[in-house]
Amino acid sequence: MNPFRRIGVIGKRRQPNTQLLQDVCTAIADLGCEVLLESNPALKNARSVEQVSRDVIGQTCELVVVVGGDGTLLDVGRALAPTGVPILGVNQGRLGFMVDIPPATMQETLAVIINGEYEIEDRLLLSARMRRNGGDPGPERLAVNDVVIRNQATIRMIEFETWLGEEFISNHRADGVIVSSPTGSTAYALSGGGPLLHPSLSAMAIIPICPHTLSDRPVVVGGDKLIKIVVHGADRTQAMVTFDGQTSELLKSGDTVEVRSAGCSLRMIHPAGHSYFRILRDKLRWGSDQLPTQERV
Repeated sequence: MNPFRRIGVIGKRRQPNTQLLQDVCTAIADLGCEVLLESNPALKNARSVEQVSRDVIGQTCELVVVVGGDGTLLDVGRALAPTGVPILGVNQGRLGFMVDIPPATMQETLAVIINGEYEIEDRLLLSARMRRNGGDPGPERLAVNDVVIRNQATIRMIEFETWLGEEFISNHRADGVIVSSPTGSTAYALSGGGPLLHPSLSAMAIIPICPHTLSDRPVVVGGDKLIKIVVHGADRTQAMVTFDGQTSELLKSGDTVEVRSAGCSLRMIHPAGHSYFRILRDKLRWGSDQLPTQERV
C-alpha cells in the first residue's frame, strides 16, 4: 500500500480531548508528514499545527484521522465520503465499533499505517430524499448508519406503508422504522431486533420499531434497491426522520422518504489484521470464555 504524506486530523466539535489531539498531531508530524487540523475554537492554543476548514481537509488530504467516538466518525463520514478521502478512527469514545485504534497504541499503529501497512474498506452509504406530499424529491441527505422515521410523541405509534421500488411491501403501525446500512446494523438497528450485516455486503435492512403486529419482522434487501416509506397521519403524531441520529426533519401526512445506496461509499482504513468478528466478540462480549487458544489473553 502507498504511504500517506498529507494528513488531516478532526476531533469532536464539542469538548474535544485537546491533549489526545495534540498527541496525534505530534505523532504524525514526527513521521515526517504534513498535518492539517480542523479549526475549532477550543483548539486555538494547539502548538505548531495549521488549522483549516473541514472542506480544505477533504479536498487536499490523503488521509483523515478522526479522534473521537463513533458519533464523531459518523459526522465526518457524511461530510467527507463524497471526496473519497479514507478515514481512520482513534477512539476517544466508549464503545467504538468504527474508531478502532485505542489511545494506548496510537503512536505505534499510526506509524505502521502511515508507512503503508493497512487495510482499506469501502462501506455502503445511504442516500435519502423526501417527497413532500407526492411532490418532487428534495435534496439528498447521506447517512452512514441509518435513516429512522419515528414519532416525537413517544407514547403514540405512527402509521406508514413500505415499498421496494414499485412493489408494495406492507402497511405498518409501529413506533417507527429503521432503514439500516451494514455499518448501522450494530447500532440502533441491533437494539431494534435487526440482523447483523457484514460490512462487505451491498444490502439494507428495514426494521419496524416496536410494531403493533408481532409478525412484522425485519426485512433485508439488496443495496441496489429503492426503499420508499409513505407516512400517514403524521399531523397528529409528529413524525420526523433522522439521519444517523444527528440531523432531522419533520414529516407530514402524505410525505414519502426514499432511501437507496448512495453514489459514493465511506472509505475506511484499518490496521493490518483487522477483524470485524474480533470487534464483535470484544464489544458484544460474544463467547469470551470460548475463544481459540491463540486469541485468549
